[in-house]
Amino acid sequence: MSLQHHTKKSLYGSTLRHQPNTSAGGSTISAHRRAAYLFRSEGPPSPYILGGADKYNVEAAEILANEAQHLPIAEATPIYEQLLLLFPTSAKFWRQYVEAHMAVNNDEAIKQIFSRRCYIRFIRKVNDKKGMEGQEETRKAFDFMLNYVGADIASGPVWMEYISFLKSLPAINAQEESHRMTAVRKVYQKAIVTPTHHIEQLWKDYENFENSVSRQLAKGLISEYQPKYNSARAVYRERKKYVDEIDWNMLAVPPSGSCKEEMQWIAWKKLLSFEKGNPQRIDAASSNKRVIFTYEQCLMYMYHYPDVWYDYATWHAKGGSIDTAIKVFQRSLKALPDSEMLRYAYAELEESRGAIQAAKKIYESILGDGVNATSLAHIQFIRFLRRTEGVEAARKYFLDARKSPSCTYHVYVAYATMAFCLDKDPKMAHNVFEAGLKRFMHEPVYILEYADFLTRLNDDQNIRALFERALSTLKPEESVEIWKKFTQFEQTYGDLASMLKVEQRRKEALFGAGEDGTAALESNLQDVVSRYSYMDLWPCTSNDLDHLSRQEWLSKSLNNKLEKSALPNGMARLDKASMQSVSSTPTKVVYPDTSKMVVYDPKHNPGAGTNAFDEILKAAPPALVAFLANLPAVEGPTPNVDIVLSICLQSDQLPGQSGKAGNPTPLQSGKAGIPAQLPSGPATSELSGSSKPHPVPSGLSLKPTSNRNYGKRKEFDRQEDDDTTTVQSQPLPRDAFRIRQYQKARASSTSQTGSVSYGSAFSGDLSGSTG
Repeated sequence: MSLQHHTKKSLYGSTLRHQPNTSAGGSTISAHRRAAYLFRSEGPPSPYILGGADKYNVEAAEILANEAQHLPIAEATPIYEQLLLLFPTSAKFWRQYVEAHMAVNNDEAIKQIFSRRCYIRFIRKVNDKKGMEGQEETRKAFDFMLNYVGADIASGPVWMEYISFLKSLPAINAQEESHRMTAVRKVYQKAIVTPTHHIEQLWKDYENFENSVSRQLAKGLISEYQPKYNSARAVYRERKKYVDEIDWNMLAVPPSGSCKEEMQWIAWKKLLSFEKGNPQRIDAASSNKRVIFTYEQCLMYMYHYPDVWYDYATWHAKGGSIDTAIKVFQRSLKALPDSEMLRYAYAELEESRGAIQAAKKIYESILGDGVNATSLAHIQFIRFLRRTEGVEAARKYFLDARKSPSCTYHVYVAYATMAFCLDKDPKMAHNVFEAGLKRFMHEPVYILEYADFLTRLNDDQNIRALFERALSTLKPEESVEIWKKFTQFEQTYGDLASMLKVEQRRKEALFGAGEDGTAALESNLQDVVSRYSYMDLWPCTSNDLDHLSRQEWLSKSLNNKLEKSALPNGMARLDKASMQSVSSTPTKVVYPDTSKMVVYDPKHNPGAGTNAFDEILKAAPPALVAFLANLPAVEGPTPNVDIVLSICLQSDQLPGQSGKAGNPTPLQSGKAGIPAQLPSGPATSELSGSSKPHPVPSGLSLKPTSNRNYGKRKEFDRQEDDDTTTVQSQPLPRDAFRIRQYQKARASSTSQTGSVSYGSAFSGDLSGSTG
């Protein structure tokens, strides 16, 4: 009887809290109905059969397990059996199954389940009523259990319960008391050197125990075990880092390549590597026991991963435990019966230890009845027979294998190569290739393998005959590789006449087929390079090769355009632009010169401390400056057109004449000798970047819309009449911060009104003109 694993939760009394799944009406949904839907079982519906393509549906399994807890034991039993058939390593399903029987005191069924798994809670329950005999049985059960799972990081509660059980045993006399104390001390001393979650609590309990027995004896024992305890505690802290990365509730399902599965695989690999390093520096036997336990834990979750099984068996074999490795392989084939990789690895191990008949049985199991055996299985069995039973056994099986409907050309090539290289029998190899040629003349790969064999025989006549036979049978699109091999053969072994002849025949045969369909029939320099190169030696430089490849590509493109532009009367027409597009394609990518590029900065001032917009305002006429001074400050790239028009209509400095087609624009009037006039009406919209006329809204007239604006207007007029300094000479704000400062001071200082207006108008104009 073997115990494979236990979960992170206690194996001896923990129960899972269940939240029943209910429908909209509040009734519990039937477990088998939901699972049958999720699993989509094939065939007639059955409430307890989890089959189909998605039989490892974790969601459906969890639903079934949860619902089975609320069913009578007679209905829950087939559900648990089916779950354990699909997930035989799921400790939580085993625990639920046992607890379901224990709830109804079904001891016989529990015993049968425990014959498949160990469960300490049941052992204690059964033996409590048997007196001394039962206590001894319980003690053996504890020893048995801790022998398997005592090294687990979560086994602390088991150690503590065992100690509690030993302390509770009755002691009639001093001798029995001494015997009981000795047994408790031994368990304590094992527990405090085992890295578990409860190691610190166990150490405190051990100190109290020893001091309660004898303080003088306690000093020596505690000082002896203190270093061992410290080492175990340090290892526990390191091990916990790896253990915390593992999902202990994960069900064992075939690998699907999901990120979660891969992360779990990596986590287990890290933990196994940690345990193999013997971090606690314990003896080899104890260290190996820990590694074995970790592998068994890993297989509870990586049950369908062949690499984990192979790793486990190989680790045993390298350690000298060949028999244990064999058992691991046997278990792996029960878990993954369709894995040929594991079967070959198993057969290899049997053969390496001299168990030829055992290895032969494994090969025969791969072959099955022989009808549906793969070609690879035939080949590997032929090689095995050649190694173990000799040439005749291999030849006899080959004669039988070639009659199989699943036999492909690979079997002929493998046996012929083996006869030639291992048996030193070129005649037999030649006969095998010839026999296969009758069946596989249409296989280009087989022709090439046969040609390689004849090349090693230096049989040039038969090689040329083989190529001619194959090329007369194969279609042009299937013969590309054959022509290539034929050409290479003539270039290596033929004379100049045969070389040129085969090259020309190749071009004629492949013209219009496959990759070489657009190849020109005439000779080119590429042919010369091909004829006079050898291995990685070339009769030209790499630049020459690039140039020739470029020219070949241009030639093919030109030929394609010529074919597409052919006229019905047989004459060809090629567009001049097409010629230029083909010939003018640059040989290399031209990148822009970025050495003079600068990062855009809206605050960048060109020139030596001179603002370009100051210069523009200096050249602008007074009428335009007055107009800009009344523009409101805006946030955004474009001012409101209606507001701009209202300012234009309210301005008493601008002439009231309507814009005419011949009138110059305000910016044009900035030249010397031309009066500055700002036309009203549709022409005003040019300042906002639009040439469309904007009608004056109703209610707007020359009359100011508010007393505030009217006061500002008169203030501006009075300032312009009295001040001898021109408006253009006033300083302008150069950034947004200064503009906001001027705007805040606008109400309190009339001397800054013009500057603020200029800054506001300037900022609005800048945002509109630089967009």
